Amino acid sequence: MYKFHCLNNISPIGLKNFTSQYEQVDDIHDAQGILVRSASMQDMDFSDNLLAIARAGAGVNNIPLARCAEKGIVVFNTPGANANGVKELVFAGMLLASRDIVEGVDWVRANWNNPDIAKTAEKEKKQFAGTELEGKKIGIIGLGAIGVRVANTAVNFGMDVYGYDPYVSVDSAWHLSRKITHVIRIEDIFSECDFITIHVPLLDSTRKMINADAIRQMKKGVILINMARDLLVDEEAVIEAIDEGKIRRYVSDFPNPTVAGKRGCITTPHLGASTEESEVNCAKMAVKELRDYLENGNITNSVNYPRCDMGVCQAVSRIGIFHKNQANMITNFTRIMGAEAVNIAEMSNKSRGEVAYTLIDTDNKVSSAVIRQLGNVDGVYRVRIVK
Repeated sequence: MYKFHCLNNISPIGLKNFTSQYEQVDDIHDAQGILVRSASMQDMDFSDNLLAIARAGAGVNNIPLARCAEKGIVVFNTPGANANGVKELVFAGMLLASRDIVEGVDWVRANWNNPDIAKTAEKEKKQFAGTELEGKKIGIIGLGAIGVRVANTAVNFGMDVYGYDPYVSVDSAWHLSRKITHVIRIEDIFSECDFITIHVPLLDSTRKMINADAIRQMKKGVILINMARDLLVDEEAVIEAIDEGKIRRYVSDFPNPTVAGKRGCITTPHLGASTEESEVNCAKMAVKELRDYLENGNITNSVNYPRCDMGVCQAVSRIGIFHKNQANMITNFTRIMGAEAVNIAEMSNKSRGEVAYTLIDTDNKVSSAVIRQLGNVDGVYRVRIVK
């Protein structure tokens, strides 16, 4: 029986994908798997029972990834599961910003008790006149699951689409419309585009990537969309640029004291993935990832360990070894197992940066003595008996 704990409310439709082999527990220390959305886990103590954390969403800045890696705890996210919900919010933000809809709605609310509101509106509406999306240039920074959807939809809106992503995956490239211009310099996005939207993860290398220097290169009247993470943008520099007339509107899904209620800012309360469909999709994917790892030792969509998939184990036993990515690790593992007459039927070794994961199927049971010896190898974080 596997045990799991939900730190946040997770879609019950997704949780139905757990089988009768799984039990939801109230005590987090009893759980082998944790499902989480936005709850902070940075200062949490993890029990030795914990094997994996599945984030029902894309961002994982609420999870201590390095500490989990060193404890052999696999952290998953659900890339693409909420992509359509975020994409639609991007276009909602673009329309709100370009058509001055928010100010227009506020005017109507302020004049609701005017018996001549219809006649007055005809006189006042010119102050809310905006621009259309068709024919405008949009720059998309990051062509992952969300960025690709935004790019393709922008083509259908009749926009000229520029995409920037030096690490675009083969899968994303296959799904991109041929009408999209793939630029190799982010400066071309800044200088050419009427709309700029950001779809990259928050890393040390991307923190405040939209800063005063980037803004200086942008066209006057640019509309900036940020549905990814607020810390990707130097928002104080954005406010200054709005006051100077450089940025026309800043649309963000992350309310904070810097932008909330400020002139020229349209801020939504983190609604990107807050649709019924997105929550269901994220929950389903998170449960699928968690089950495949707990039952088979396979890793898909992990953010702190490499992808590794050996399917369902057909051999007698399967073990997973989490370790440093350094020389002679496989030699040590095979030496220990060979000395104990453990025959290896199949093996996969994958690395990611400083960490690695080795999955081994054997033709006979692996004794507790062998497990201890493997765990004592210098550089091994954890040894897990999968089967």
